[in-house]
Amino acid sequence: MCHACVIENVKATMLSRRSLFRGAAAAGVASVAAGLTAARPAMAQSGGKVVDLTHTYDSGFPTFSGTPGITYEPAVKFADSGYQLFKLTIFEHTGTHIDTPLHFTADGTSVDELDPQNLVLPLVLIDIRDKAAQDANATLDPDDIEKWISANGAIPAGALVAFNSGWAARVGDPSYRNTPDGAFAFPGFSKAATDLLAEAGVAAIGTDTLSLDPGNSADFAVHTSWLPSGRFGIENLAGLDGVPAAGATVFVGAPKHRGGTGGPARVLAVI
Repeated sequence: MCHACVIENVKATMLSRRSLFRGAAAAGVASVAAGLTAARPAMAQSGGKVVDLTHTYDSGFPTFSGTPGITYEPAVKFADSGYQLFKLTIFEHTGTHIDTPLHFTADGTSVDELDPQNLVLPLVLIDIRDKAAQDANATLDPDDIEKWISANGAIPAGALVAFNSGWAARVGDPSYRNTPDGAFAFPGFSKAATDLLAEAGVAAIGTDTLSLDPGNSADFAVHTSWLPSGRFGIENLAGLDGVPAAGATVFVGAPKHRGGTGGPARVLAVI
């Protein structure tokens, strides 16, 4: 097939895909302010159930670097003082945590500057467990988004789009992070997918793995495009088997340390 024909076919495919997002994108793109989507979230019709999407966090939790993400040092001991507290040493991007634009930019939005309205979001949950079972470095792709839309309707503007790869069940096992020979291996988003989600006015993306990019990524293409666009991400989500594909509202308890590039967060879904 000639190169010109290939290019035209790709253009036609992308235009077809993008048409699926026009309704959401019209509202979402219009609401972007100061680099962050400011669409008022569509709150779930709550039945009162709260699902914790946060892993319990300690020095044994897997990290990208392999260095413990949090360590404890007794600062006041109960036996000595009648109360107790710890001095904590924490790396920002460990445990269930948020990535802000500042994580991959020189001067982007820091965690304390996030608009609180963008921390309460409608949840879009896309199931990629079958793909991940076949390929440890599986990606959420445009086709997965199209299937979700066909089954559930338009993606709400200002949403958190997360995937359930089944990886959360591997926490505590080395396969959560790498293959037996030490190579990173875990699912992530494809850049083609996150480009479409940006067009749709999505505010944040989330994974149940160590990274927004798949483990075998050589260029962090999602990090280097999604975060500098003024949006944020959440990594190492838990409990996704307990929330529906659509209809839940997520509350992101992001930290608020000045100038932070992100940090451990308590993430709750209300359904």
